[in-house]
Amino acid sequence: MLNINEIKKPIAAEIDVFEEKFKTSMQSSVPLLDRITHYIVKRKGKQIRPMFVFFSASICGGINESTHRGAALVELLHTATLVHDDVVDNSYQRRGFFSINALWKNKIAVLVGDYLLSKGLLLSINNGDFNLLKIVSEAVKQMSEGELLQIEKVRRMDISEAVYYEVIRQKTASLIASCCACGAASAGASDEVVEKMRLFGENIGIAFQIKDDMFDFGTDDVGKPLGIDIKEKKVTLPLIYALNNSTTGDKKRMIGLVKNHNDDPKKIAEIIAFVKQKGGLEYSEIQMKKYQETAFAILDTFPAGDARTGLEQLVRFTTERNK
Repeated sequence: MLNINEIKKPIAAEIDVFEEKFKTSMQSSVPLLDRITHYIVKRKGKQIRPMFVFFSASICGGINESTHRGAALVELLHTATLVHDDVVDNSYQRRGFFSINALWKNKIAVLVGDYLLSKGLLLSINNGDFNLLKIVSEAVKQMSEGELLQIEKVRRMDISEAVYYEVIRQKTASLIASCCACGAASAGASDEVVEKMRLFGENIGIAFQIKDDMFDFGTDDVGKPLGIDIKEKKVTLPLIYALNNSTTGDKKRMIGLVKNHNDDPKKIAEIIAFVKQKGGLEYSEIQMKKYQETAFAILDTFPAGDARTGLEQLVRFTTERNK
């Protein structure tokens, strides 16, 4: 599989310009805030979200200044939600580095998240990018709803397959969908094409999350069972399928293990073995491929070229990765 830098090549120059603009969009006259935003920028990820924005703009008419603002808006609002998420989850690491709340405590982390959110809103309002602001704000609303829906269902342990899809559509897929819709809208595409690109992104996002949930039923680098979702009592597709295809007694026992023994490595290993034995991973792989194929079918309605190839490669990178 191609690495991310090879996929990025057709838009590498645009991404470089974007990184500089994104850095500028975070600047503040408050030294503490400037220090924290500098820390955030230095620890950026693979830039997959901006890549979706730029490739989507490219396939829908071309990249322009509005595209750059759209990419910055997505990153600002997404970064704000991540900073807040780490506070909510009491998480002290993000991508292998200390989280903002680990270094500067919760109060400052919440305020930094608010600041990033306001910077994104102002970037759009000051440039009249109301269509982009509407797309991304809708995604942030859905992400919050998805997170709350999951919290509610985790408490009751009554997640059905339909509820699982609703949670991941809101929590994960809405953001990738907004990247693709933003790119299309920034290039001046019609409402119909913007919606087509939004659906394309939504299908990728669902496929990505199913793949991500499957990793939890593997082992870490030293052979220990992962089970991170199990520890957090999150019921994902592999487990849902396994529970739905087991006896009432087995189902009750497994739910009991997830509820009451989710910090015991032996019990986690037992749950993982149960999911594998019941075919939960194979079923999830089939479902993931269905969403991936739907995304490809939408993409095939666009003309061939560097942008379409880039998006195809990006879909494969996000849904066929090994970790």
